[in-house]
Amino acid sequence: MVLIDAIFINGGGGKVLLDYLFKELSQVSDLSVTFLIDKRIEEDYSEKLTSNVNIIFLEGLKARNIFLKTNRNDFKKVLCFGNVPPNIKMSGIVYTYFHQLMYLEIPKEFSIIEKIKFRVKLFIIKMYLKNTNFWIVQNDIIKSRFAKKFNVSYSNVLKLPFYPPLESNSVVKRNRLSYIYVSNATPHKNHFNLIKAFCMFYDEKKVGSLVLTISSNYKEIFDFCNEKISEGYPIKNIGFVKRNDLANYYKENDFLIYPSLAESFGLGIVEAIDNGCNVIGADLPYLYEVCNPSIVFKPADIKSIYNSLCTSLNDEYPKTTKKITNEIITLIKLLKD
Repeated sequence: MVLIDAIFINGGGGKVLLDYLFKELSQVSDLSVTFLIDKRIEEDYSEKLTSNVNIIFLEGLKARNIFLKTNRNDFKKVLCFGNVPPNIKMSGIVYTYFHQLMYLEIPKEFSIIEKIKFRVKLFIIKMYLKNTNFWIVQNDIIKSRFAKKFNVSYSNVLKLPFYPPLESNSVVKRNRLSYIYVSNATPHKNHFNLIKAFCMFYDEKKVGSLVLTISSNYKEIFDFCNEKISEGYPIKNIGFVKRNDLANYYKENDFLIYPSLAESFGLGIVEAIDNGCNVIGADLPYLYEVCNPSIVFKPADIKSIYNSLCTSLNDEYPKTTKKITNEIITLIKLLKD
């Protein structure tokens, strides 16, 4: 039996990967799998039972710890899908999927409350560090930085990137000099600098359009975006977008522009490339792990972002190429063997 502990996943890119892993494991008929799922997303999973999959809904760290202690001898393999190893030593082999770069370096843009939350969880990770046999990460940056920060043997950190394909058979007209950024609006996503740079670019060149996905939950940047729209800038905020609709939005736009200051993987970059976008992105290591971008900029420098937009006008940039492959089959084999 295999246990997938996903109690800390309830949204964002982690939820996308969890949904994909659930779908793929549900199709492995000769493997019995139990999923621990956050009770907050019970509605998403309540009707997903298959013959080889069992789902248990739990709420919080305490309930998770009680379950693991009670069932410590019941699983041959355990995958903790959310950075935190078990609170006890399990009898089976334990893999912990570490996908949050912010635990390695908390962005200075975070509020005091956000920094405290990350430090508390970082303390928990360190406390349970020895209760996992292997760590799984998405790229070499996290692998090397994780091994150094937590003093973990490099050979015990496995690089296994995986991601669900995002494709559409729809025929969509691609808009010339259109730029899209699919992301929530937490501070490190760097929306303010992007919007300011785009407005500077439009003031000067009078061309281009910018598509954003900022929900009203992020009031400060949401209001700033609306202010610029009211001033006549060609910015379109489409809010939260369902995953099934994303491919067509990528296909409608010429470029993905990606100013994030920190990423553990950058799923949106992969999705955009697969749907024909060239990438204008932050000149940071995470970007080069995923692709060979067309144009880069210094993300903390508004003028640099502006200059990259100007460069996109001349058609002399190289086409973006993807550098990673989907290792979902390897991951499933690891859990089966």
